Amino acid sequence: MYPEAIARLIEALQKLPGVGPKTAQRLALFILSLPREEVVKMARAIVEAKDKTHYCRVCGNFSEKDLCSICLDKRRDAAVICVVQDARDIIALERMRDYRGLYHVLGGAISPIDGIGPDQLRIRELLERLQKSKVKEVILATNPTVEGEATALYLAKIIKPLGVRVTRLAHGLPVGADLEYADEVTLLRALEGRREL
Repeated sequence: MYPEAIARLIEALQKLPGVGPKTAQRLALFILSLPREEVVKMARAIVEAKDKTHYCRVCGNFSEKDLCSICLDKRRDAAVICVVQDARDIIALERMRDYRGLYHVLGGAISPIDGIGPDQLRIRELLERLQKSKVKEVILATNPTVEGEATALYLAKIIKPLGVRVTRLAHGLPVGADLEYADEVTLLRALEGRREL
């Protein structure tokens, strides 16, 4: 239906998360409608981001240097580490502008069905950080999925003996949600995480 070059572009765009065939087709046709200079600029930005970006050697966040900007920020509270599954999670948490501690990226979650165990994650690096520093609290901010919960329970089990306080992000109802549409697990988490007013 399309010339081979466009078909290859559509196929490449479908590899992006959340992009199906129709969206890939729309994106490909949009890209073709752009001036050549814009397309070249976009392609260079993708290649440059891939070539220059790597993971921070301490926390695993995106960085262009050995250490990311958060690890380099002396105003951050080094006594608190928030553990997340993916570097993208840091971006979401930083949008709040309220958290002032440090982070640790695991690089995924424990998932035996996918062949991912503790050894495939950055758990050893987390334990090394905890032993070398004066961390008082570890906040487990793994996703509220079966794998995320299993990972949080595993981490709590191995961190608590180190004398470090382990907390978990609260789960519950989103603002503006109706109780009648919430599932049982979400309602249970909201009930368990209730606080006094």
